[in-house]
Amino acid sequence: MLKKLLMLIAVIIIFAAGFFTGIYSLPILTEAPAPSSSTLTQHKNRALFSGEFKPNLAGSDRFHYGNGTVYLTNDAISMQGELSPGPDYQLYFSRNFIDNEADFLAQKGTMQRVAAVRSFNGFKVQIPQSINISDYNTVIIWCESFEEFITAAQYQ
Repeated sequence: MLKKLLMLIAVIIIFAAGFFTGIYSLPILTEAPAPSSSTLTQHKNRALFSGEFKPNLAGSDRFHYGNGTVYLTNDAISMQGELSPGPDYQLYFSRNFIDNEADFLAQKGTMQRVAAVRSFNGFKVQIPQSINISDYNTVIIWCESFEEFITAAQYQ
């Protein structure tokens, strides 16, 4: 009986480890290609604003972070740096600097969702024409699937 119980526990542990490894690695395997460095540099040179994603924000941790610089023009946002891999990353604009999950959830209704982020080693996403970047001061990366704060950068 003890042998069967130990075998069951071992199977559960192996299954759980595989499941969580899969959840973590699937976004890496399905990641969209990052824009070329020349594309990111061209966008950087036209930027009206920039801000820093820092890995040591209150809501960031070793599995949820961003590190790099975001550049904003009226029609696009680009980032040179890295994001921790994860599913369903969304980019939001906020009128207030947010650095943690609780504040994000409390103010989510006042924010503007801009686009999905599908690459983790730099990205460039288009800003819809209906959004004026001067109306906001912070870019936030948020994981919708797991409601996790990833990172934020204040740009003005």
